[in-house]
Amino acid sequence: MNKLSYRIAVENDIPAMSAIRLAVQENRVRDPARITRQMYIDYLEPLGRGWVCERDGAIAGFAYADRHNGSVWALFVDPAQEGQGIGKGLLALVTGYLFQLGHARVVLGTGPGTRAERFYAAQGWERSLAAGDDEVTFVLARP
Repeated sequence: MNKLSYRIAVENDIPAMSAIRLAVQENRVRDPARITRQMYIDYLEPLGRGWVCERDGAIAGFAYADRHNGSVWALFVDPAQEGQGIGKGLLALVTGYLFQLGHARVVLGTGPGTRAERFYAAQGWERSLAAGDDEVTFVLARP
């Protein structure tokens, strides 16, 4: 079938989301224990909202929005599913949600020199990297 579908993430999605997070080749987690199951749970509702993209019943990517600071907490696509528009779809859900909450801008951080950095720049996000920063900050203003 190969059809993509998007929905709000639920607690049962956490194992698949965590597996994707640990499978990525860039922006890798140095210490996987730092991102706990409770963090995934907290961002499902109290701190924000999460979404998953499914293809043929399997989770192909996920994203989380932080409702309090208007940021993207996470956006990751299964390495085997990259280049299919999944990231764009998830990013649209996150930014739409945060703008709907009233945020004038959405921010996120990613590693410099990565495909993620090029992805956000290509989506029209404004990039900033101060001397000594180990992360690139991107800002998207509400249209």
